[in-house]
Amino acid sequence: MVVAIQIKDVPEEVRDAIAARAAARGQSTQVYLRALLERELRAERNKHLLETLTGHRSLGMGAEDVVEEIRGGREDDE
Repeated sequence: MVVAIQIKDVPEEVRDAIAARAAARGQSTQVYLRALLERELRAERNKHLLETLTGHRSLGMGAEDVVEEIRGGREDDE
């Protein structure tokens, strides 16, 4: 489901800085901010995954096991 988010009382200098960053990437402000929010979500999920894996250290997880865990988490999001 897609929802709209509105943020009020953003200082002009913040809006201008965000608009400049978006323009530098050839994006609209909306696309830039959506990508920023999505990156924040992924970072939080990665943090949670790492915390989960930390508890499994004694199991001797190899690189393939870690990749499988990460891919499994991504498939759950789709």
